[in-house]
Amino acid sequence: MARYEFSGYRRENGRVGIRNHVVILPLDDLSNAASEAVAHNIKGTLALPHAYGRLQFGEDLELFFRTLIGIGSNPNVAACVVIGIEPAWTGHIVDGIEKTGKPVAGFSIEEHGDIATIANASRQAREFMQWASERQRERCSIEELFVSTKCGESDTTSGLASCPTVGNLIDTLDPLGVTTCFGETSEITGAEMVCASRAASKEVGDRFLQVFNAYQDVINRHKTSDLSDSQPTKGNLAGGLTTIEEKAFGNLQKIGRKTTYIDVLKPAEAPAKGPGLYYMDTSSAAAECVTLQAAAGFVVHLFPTGQGNVIGNPIEPVIKLTANPKTARTMVEHIDLDVSGILRRELTLDQAGDLLIDLVIRTCNGRLTCAEVMGHREFVLTRLYQTA
Repeated sequence: MARYEFSGYRRENGRVGIRNHVVILPLDDLSNAASEAVAHNIKGTLALPHAYGRLQFGEDLELFFRTLIGIGSNPNVAACVVIGIEPAWTGHIVDGIEKTGKPVAGFSIEEHGDIATIANASRQAREFMQWASERQRERCSIEELFVSTKCGESDTTSGLASCPTVGNLIDTLDPLGVTTCFGETSEITGAEMVCASRAASKEVGDRFLQVFNAYQDVINRHKTSDLSDSQPTKGNLAGGLTTIEEKAFGNLQKIGRKTTYIDVLKPAEAPAKGPGLYYMDTSSAAAECVTLQAAAGFVVHLFPTGQGNVIGNPIEPVIKLTANPKTARTMVEHIDLDVSGILRRELTLDQAGDLLIDLVIRTCNGRLTCAEVMGHREFVLTRLYQTA
């Protein structure tokens, strides 16, 4: 079991992170400039600008709050400064993050202006940054790890090798108590009954089908003729995937052959039933899906790609693997693990899974992923419908 230990940052609520960010979190698009100015002033802090405005309501507002609170609460975040245009919603985000016990402070721009807000928030961020810089890693056991996954720019090699490599990891780590998560609701179209059968109980499977059918209702209301301009993508088609069904069955290889998922999560909802595999209702868009999983508290992400995808996330490190030898050669700066040897029969699936586990442990211990080194910090909030 010593092989599966890693070094992490234990947070005030007991959760373990593998990064130690001090985040400057804008509540709304109006606060992006101030947040980025604070991050410019205080070196080492991380601003998370986004294009979301205000006037959300209902479930869309709840998702917005859940996502921002979840990002600030993620164990990879040591401390958080929240900046908003007005105090009420800003305070709501601060109160939510504060429940984790981590240092957090909020600042509103109304009645102060950008200059005073930036100055006050910079002073607080400086304190947080120096405090965080003295946090020490400690040895942690594998059952304290939260791992999410999705795939992108899939091709024939994805379903044959890179997605099964992730599935091998999940089958290996699930009995050890690791918490894992997959999603991409629209991308399971055609394989939904197989996905439902992989639930731990009929009740959980039925809940998945309810989520899946609700997503299909949205698609049917807004599509033109079909999803051919979106699913499969042009990259999928170039990689030999001619239908969404082919893509879906390859996608499902990520959850392995033995593991069953124990619950169905709303977007950005934190798992609450203990260790195990979870399904999260998410978009298939890479940046949205990873952002939602990071907001749910997952600390490292596995991203198999075929044609090549450059996605990263500012909070949750993204490990990319491919079984496409051309992608591994032409996009080498974006690929953390080349498993194309599976298709050449130079590598077994078990060996590839072990290589991925070793890479996850190294990433947890501090190795920067290709996306981190290349500066990819894609952060995209999901919205459900029009604002008021």
